[in-house]
Amino acid sequence: MATKRKSKGAYMISAVAEMYQIHPQTLRLYEREGLLRPSRSEGNTRLYTDEDLERLEFILNLARDLGVNIAGIAVILQMRERMEEMNRQMQGFVDYVRTEMLTRIHQQQGPAAGLVPMRRPVVVPPMGPVKKK
Repeated sequence: MATKRKSKGAYMISAVAEMYQIHPQTLRLYEREGLLRPSRSEGNTRLYTDEDLERLEFILNLARDLGVNIAGIAVILQMRERMEEMNRQMQGFVDYVRTEMLTRIHQQQGPAAGLVPMRRPVVVPPMGPVKKK
């Protein structure tokens, strides 16, 4: 689904409903079901951020294009959030391992630091005389 956003900011429910050609009650239903969590103004008006709109586009893609019902959308969104959290944790682990490896390489002493011993000796043929041009 192509993005329908034009600028950054917060959008009121009527503007979002018009942008995505849905009824405001649909947005309220998505909020009641926990699919969307718009912030509120001091006057208690729903305000949708760009992140809310991205999530709404994903929800509408599931509902309109794939025919997923609200319960299915909730399950998919939960799985998506868990996967994103697992990805963050995995990236943290990779960063930790990389840091540890670099620290240990820098801590090694001697001229052969960081070199891996070979299983068999390597024979380098002697070089002949160098020809000058």
